[in-house]
Amino acid sequence: MLDRKTILIVEDDADISMIEEAYLESAGYRTRIIEDGTLVNAVIQEEQFDLILLDLMLPGKSGYDICREIRDKTDIPILMVTARTESVDKIRGLGLGADDYIAKPFDPAELVARVNANLRQYDRIHNTVKEKKEEVEEIQIKDVRILTNSWKVYKGDREIKFPNREFEILKFMAMNPNIVFSKEQIFEKIWGYDYMGDSATVMVHINRIREKIEDDSKNPKILETVWGAGYRLNK
Repeated sequence: MLDRKTILIVEDDADISMIEEAYLESAGYRTRIIEDGTLVNAVIQEEQFDLILLDLMLPGKSGYDICREIRDKTDIPILMVTARTESVDKIRGLGLGADDYIAKPFDPAELVARVNANLRQYDRIHNTVKEKKEEVEEIQIKDVRILTNSWKVYKGDREIKFPNREFEILKFMAMNPNIVFSKEQIFEKIWGYDYMGDSATVMVHINRIREKIEDDSKNPKILETVWGAGYRLNK
C-alpha cells in the first residue's frame, strides 16, 4: 500500500483542528496537530510532512513569524488558514512564502480540494525534476539563467533561491516568452484549480520574482505588466 501523505495542522482552535483532521483523514491523509506556534520549528526538524496548514493567529508565535522561519528550511506547500480576510493580510502571508490561503469560515470540501491541488502540483514539479535530473535545460534571459530541470536560477554568477510557486511561474513565463497571460490563466496553470477571484496571490508572487531578477523591480524590463491584460516575460 502506498504511504499516505502527512499534513501538519497548526491550529489552536480545537473545533477547527478537529474538522480539518476529520476531513483530511477521510480523504486519505495522515495528520498531526500542533496548538502552540513555538513548537513548529522543532517538530518539522524531527518529523517529515508533505504540507502544512498554518493558522495565522496562534499563541506563542504568529503564523507570519512561523512561515518566515520555516520557509528556508522546507519547500513543502504552506497553506495559511486565517480568519483575516483583508487583502493586506493575504499579501503579507504570501509575501513570506506561503503557497496558498483559505479564509475562515471555510467549506471543509474546499479545504481538502486546496490541499489536494497544492500536493498534486508539488509532486508534479518534483517528479519532473527527478525524471530529468541528468537533462539540464537552460533558458537565458538577459543576465538571468533558469535551469528548468535542476530547479536553479542564477542572476549573473549568483544563485537565487526560488520557492516552488515562484519558480513555476518564472519557468512557465520563460518557456512562453512575449505572450501576455492574465492573472486567471497564471493562477489556473500554476495552482492547478480555477481562479478564485483574488488578484493578490498572483500579484504577490510576480512582485517577489521581480525583486530577484530585475535590476530595478519598480521598473521591470523582464517581467512586465500589461495593464488591463496581465503579465508578459520579455525575451
